[in-house]
Amino acid sequence: MKMTGAKMVCEALKCEGVKTVFGYPGGAIMNVYDEIYKQDYFEHILNRHEQASVHAADGYARATGKTGVAIVTSGPGFTNAVTGLATAYMDSIPMVVISGQVPLSLIGTDGFQEIDAVGISRPCTKHNFLVKTIEELPRIIKEAFYIASSGRPGPVHIDIPKCITAQEGSFDYPTSVNMPTYKPHTKGNVRQIKKAVQTIKKAQKPLLYIGGGVTLSNSYEMVRDLAAFSGIPAVETLMARGTLRSDDELLLGMVGMHGTYAANMAMSECDVLISLGARFDDRVTGKLEEFAVDAEIIHVDVDPTSIGKLVDVDYPIVGDIYKVLQDMLPIVKENLEHGRYEKWRKLLEKYKNLHPLKYEDSDEVIKPQWAIERIGELIGDDAIITSDVGQHQMWAAMHYPFNNARQWINSGGLGTMGYGFPAALGAKKGQPEKVVVNITGDGSILMNMQELITAAEYNIPVINVILNNNYLGMVRQWQTFFYDKRHSETDLSFGPDFVKLAQSCGGVGYNVETKAEFDKAIEDAIKVNKVTFINVAVDRLENVLPMVPAGGSLYNMMLEYKD
Repeated sequence: MKMTGAKMVCEALKCEGVKTVFGYPGGAIMNVYDEIYKQDYFEHILNRHEQASVHAADGYARATGKTGVAIVTSGPGFTNAVTGLATAYMDSIPMVVISGQVPLSLIGTDGFQEIDAVGISRPCTKHNFLVKTIEELPRIIKEAFYIASSGRPGPVHIDIPKCITAQEGSFDYPTSVNMPTYKPHTKGNVRQIKKAVQTIKKAQKPLLYIGGGVTLSNSYEMVRDLAAFSGIPAVETLMARGTLRSDDELLLGMVGMHGTYAANMAMSECDVLISLGARFDDRVTGKLEEFAVDAEIIHVDVDPTSIGKLVDVDYPIVGDIYKVLQDMLPIVKENLEHGRYEKWRKLLEKYKNLHPLKYEDSDEVIKPQWAIERIGELIGDDAIITSDVGQHQMWAAMHYPFNNARQWINSGGLGTMGYGFPAALGAKKGQPEKVVVNITGDGSILMNMQELITAAEYNIPVINVILNNNYLGMVRQWQTFFYDKRHSETDLSFGPDFVKLAQSCGGVGYNVETKAEFDKAIEDAIKVNKVTFINVAVDRLENVLPMVPAGGSLYNMMLEYKD
C-alpha cells in the first residue's frame, strides 16, 4: 500500500498491537499527529509535559509487561523526554519513543527546534535510529519494538525527519526481524546450571538474591517455587519487591542501603549467593571489598555485560531467567533435599527478631510508615503502588505488604523525582481494574503536578498520597547525619495549598492531620473515582532507618539516630 510516513507510523503501531500512546505534539511531528487524528485504533493521551509522556509509557510498561510508546516533537520536545528515557534505561524498561526531527535538508544547520536527538539519546537508550529514507521506516519500527522487548529490555528511540513523515512510500510491514548483529542469548548453559546446583547442594548458608530481572522476565512464580522447595532464604532488591509474598517466612526483606538487618547480615554471611536478575548495584553491595566475602557467587542474567562487571562471579549463567529456571528447577528437585538449611534459617530468624523494622508510632502526629502500612491494610493486593524518589520511596519499599510482582513501580536506577504521578497514569491505563496509588512527597509531586490536568481530562482516577514533611526529606536526613545539621535549601515550608491545586485542575483534594482523617480520605478517594491529592501532614524529622552510610559495609548499619 502507498501511504505517507506519518500514516506508516500509525499503521505500524496498529500492527504491534499498541492500544495506548502517550505524547505531546509540535511542529516536526505534526504530520504524525494529523494521522493520529484520523485513526481510531489506539488511544492517545495528551500529557502536559513530554517528560510525563515518557514516564507514563514507562509506568504502562511496568504494570503490563508490554512495550510502552511515547511520541514527542523535536528540539525541546525531545530534550524534555530525555529524563524519561534515562529512567527507563537504568531500570531496563521496554519502550519505544518516537520523536519528530527537522527535515533532512536542515539537519546540521541549527534550524528552528533542531537538536542532535540521536547523539543525545545514545547514552540513555538501548538503541536509537535516525530515519533517512521512507523505504526503511517500516523495518526500523519493527526492529525498534523487537529490540525494546527482547534480551535485556530497554528504551529504543526513533528520530523521524518531517520530510520523511510527509513523503509517500510503500508500506510492507515485516512479520519477522533478522538482525545479524543482535542475537540475544536466552538459553542458559546446562552444564553451568548443573555445576551451580551442585554448589548449592554443598552449601550450608545459601541465599537467593532476587533482582528486577525476575519481574521483567515474568519468572516470579518459578522463583517462588525454587525458594519453597529448597528452603533457601531470600532477599529482594528495590526493583524486585513483590516477587515473594510479604508474609513468606523465607523472605528477609529488602537488601542494601535501607535494607533490613536480617537481609544485610544474610548477604554478609552467606556461603553461596544465587543472583537472579540483579546487577550488584552500589546501593545493594555497599563497600565492594567487604561484600559477600565468604560466598561463591552464581549470577544468572540475560545481559552478559552485567555479569562480573562489579563483583567477581564463580558461576556465570547468561540467559533469560525464565528459560534458565525452566532448566534449573528439575535439576534442583532431583539433587536437593526439600527444606534443608534449617540451622541457617534459625540464625537468620534470630537476626529478624533482634532488629526488626520498627518505628515509634504516635497518636499526636502521623508517622509516614504508619500511613504506608495503613494503605496496605485498606487496599493491599488490589493496589498498584507507584512512588517518586526520596524517603517516601524507601518507606514504601520497606513497609508496604507487596504480595505480587508488578505491584510496585518506582525509579530505581536513576532516582527520578517527578516520576511517580505520570507513571501512575500509565499504570492505571494498563491495569484499569486496579486501584493505583502514588506515594509521593511534597518535593517530588510538584515536579510533574501539571499531570493533574491530564488525569482529570481523561478520567484517570489515580490517588496521590503526599507524605508532606515540608522538607526535601532524604536530603535533609543526609544533612542531619553527615553535614552537622546544615539544612541547606531543603526547607519546603513555603508550598502550595494542595487541596486547591487539585480542585483547580479538576481533581479532588484532602488535608489529613489525624489517623481517622487518613482512613476517611483513602476510602473517599476510592469511591469518588477522580484524580485525588491526599495531603498528609507527617512527622517532619522522621528518618529512614536502618541505613548503611554510602561506601560502608552492609553489616555496619545505622539502626537508630540519636540527636
